[in-house]
Amino acid sequence: MKFELVTLAGIKVDSDAYEVRVPTLAGPIGIFPGHEPLVSVAKPGVIAVRYAKSDNDDKLEYFAVSGGVVEVTKQGVRVLVDEADHGDDIVEAESKAALEKALKMQESAKSQVEIEQAQALVDRHQVRLNVAGLRRRNRK
Repeated sequence: MKFELVTLAGIKVDSDAYEVRVPTLAGPIGIFPGHEPLVSVAKPGVIAVRYAKSDNDDKLEYFAVSGGVVEVTKQGVRVLVDEADHGDDIVEAESKAALEKALKMQESAKSQVEIEQAQALVDRHQVRLNVAGLRRRNRK
């Protein structure tokens, strides 16, 4: 099936895939060829892609994504998000430092807007750390 991951910056992935796991508001879903058509809200989280049926878990490709929309058609799956970071592009130490900074921002927030902005940063960097950890474990 065709898999497209599209961000505000452009197309991140446009490839054939056997399985795509996407975080949605209703919970994570696994999409395989022949999946029923659907449109759903994607929440911030990890997208995992298996390109070939014979690929082991250590060959999964991971992306940290912000929320967006998932569209499944008979031809494939398209995920539209604000941003997506490939697991290989995430520096774990930088993400840990950014998460700590976001948590401090959250603690010192004085308005609802500041709290929401800080929470969005916390969520983003927690997802990035999850992806970095998955990539590290599966590469060993």
